[in-house]
Amino acid sequence: MDDPPPLTIRDVPERDRYEAAAGDALAGIVAYRRHGDDVVLAHTEVLVERRGVGGALAQAALDDIRARGLGVVPACPFIAAWIRRHPGYADLVPEAARHLLDAAGGDGAG
Repeated sequence: MDDPPPLTIRDVPERDRYEAAAGDALAGIVAYRRHGDDVVLAHTEVLVERRGVGGALAQAALDDIRARGLGVVPACPFIAAWIRRHPGYADLVPEAARHLLDAAGGDGAG
């Protein structure tokens, strides 16, 4: 069986989202909107049956946002759950949005 193509993740600001591609196929997205010095991560969607797409998107988006010196509002339950599992990213969440990390809920995408 052939290995799946590697994921390529990039910010697509004209669509307000990060996109993960596997070869030529769109594998997943993290939709966002800018709010001052914060990026509100609103929705994560995995479009293929492949483990790790959601996590790779979350990490790439958070790493990019950190590199830009911005904060993160994890409005998407999957992103909030991912940050809870990876507390090294919790410092990106402004105090006023920390309650989103405490919220109960599923972790949405894969």
